[in-house]
Amino acid sequence: MISIEEALDKILSYVDVLEPGQKPILESMGQVLAQDVYSHIDVPPLDNSAMDGYAVQSASTTGASELNPTTLKVIGEVAAGSISDKIVGPGTAIRIMTGAPIPAGADTVVQFENTDEEIRSSSGKPLDEIGALHETPPDLNIRRAGEDIKKGDLILKKGIVIRPQEVGLLASLGRATVAVIRRPVVAVLATGDELVNVGEPLGAGKIYNSNTYSIASQVCRYGGMPKILGIARDNIDALWGKISEGLDADMLITSAGVSMGDYDVVKDVLARHGEIAFWTVRMKPGRPLAFGTLNSDDGRKVPHLGLPGNPVSSMVSFEQFARPAILKMLGKSIFKKPTVMAISESKIKNKDARRIFTRVFVRKENDEYYANMVGPQGSGILTSMGQANGLMITPEDAKYVSVGDRVEVQILDWVEEQA
Repeated sequence: MISIEEALDKILSYVDVLEPGQKPILESMGQVLAQDVYSHIDVPPLDNSAMDGYAVQSASTTGASELNPTTLKVIGEVAAGSISDKIVGPGTAIRIMTGAPIPAGADTVVQFENTDEEIRSSSGKPLDEIGALHETPPDLNIRRAGEDIKKGDLILKKGIVIRPQEVGLLASLGRATVAVIRRPVVAVLATGDELVNVGEPLGAGKIYNSNTYSIASQVCRYGGMPKILGIARDNIDALWGKISEGLDADMLITSAGVSMGDYDVVKDVLARHGEIAFWTVRMKPGRPLAFGTLNSDDGRKVPHLGLPGNPVSSMVSFEQFARPAILKMLGKSIFKKPTVMAISESKIKNKDARRIFTRVFVRKENDEYYANMVGPQGSGILTSMGQANGLMITPEDAKYVSVGDRVEVQILDWVEEQA
């Protein structure tokens, strides 16, 4: 058996960052930017109004007050998306909407609330004149051209992960597409004569194929695209036939067929059609874990991760090994699962010097995290995985964890966005 760190280092050495491609900006969420993005325009492109009001010369409001309004002649109106052809001079004003370009001659905007427009409207007076109720300094309520982004500015740096705010920035530059590291295609295959597809009748001695769906969901969660291959039966020819359908993927994940039984044939296929890099890892659950490469018809060596068949072992192993591999292919560099230090509310015994991942529920109380074991911990008991939001770690060299001990807990419900 090798350590988790040795196994992960080996897996990551077999996968590379994938090539970039253009994506519509709404489809680029969570992906890594492949090129620096510079602006070819000013944002905003013109001086514009930050308020609904009147564009005026600030000097025209000198001395204005509620008791002694300054009357201004209204010479026009301009809406957002339009440009006024009139020039604001002393004693004149142009009614202006938020976002509309500032007319020539104006240097400030008096917002509606600081005029007598409402009083004039309610009394039926025409709005060919307006009273300013306060002095208005220059540049008030004006957004200057380029105050957010100047033409030629570096806006987004290569290597960042695209979030909604980056999508908004790209849209503000008029970019419909963006260059990002493409998502890896991950082929997912379940093995076992006992498996039945969901939606089909369940015969005697059979179980439903849950692993394909939990694994494919994990692939989606961490940014990959699952290619579901179905079920392979427990013989080498059937297994290789199914695996061959997934060799165009960037990675292949199988579940079951990697332990010591007579029908655990995944290792045999790896040995015959590729190479085995390692088999078995010092962890619980998830000790039987095979990794290597498979030879495709086009000469590629496709990384293959053979997960255990028990559903909890499969999911826990995925978090430790498949998840970092997917993140690396996506162009990310932070692979460590988010963790907290928590106070254990459960006692854990470590009988065979393996790293134990205990399903726990983590809560925060008075600035402290607490972790409590949920349900039976058998590797086939998926309901306890459903109740858990974390995996409490018992190190290999610790014989037990006592109630009250501080422990490291991987948080399952925090999905990383950083690169």
